Amino acid sequence: TVYLAGQVGNDMAAGIAQQTRETLANIEQLLAAAGSDKSRILSVTIYLKDIEADFEGMNQVWDQWLPEGLAPARATVEARLCEPEILVELSVIAALA
Repeated sequence: TVYLAGQVGNDMAAGIAQQTRETLANIEQLLAAAGSDKSRILSVTIYLKDIEADFEGMNQVWDQWLPEGLAPARATVEARLCEPEILVELSVIAALA
């Protein structure tokens, strides 16, 4: 099992879509380094700074990123994040290949 916590994007000045894309790209790299991939994700918790303002933008990127028919269990919550410019943070649990 691979556990990834506190994953965020690189450009904190970016909007929700770009921060989500960057976060998901970072997650893909970390999963690959651990011997897994996004098709093996079991569970994800998504933390949004402002769920009302950012859910739709995050969710569009998320839906495009997921492999067809392989949506893992997911919870999306609003949370005060560690830095005010962070809009989205993900924690992932995935199976090893």
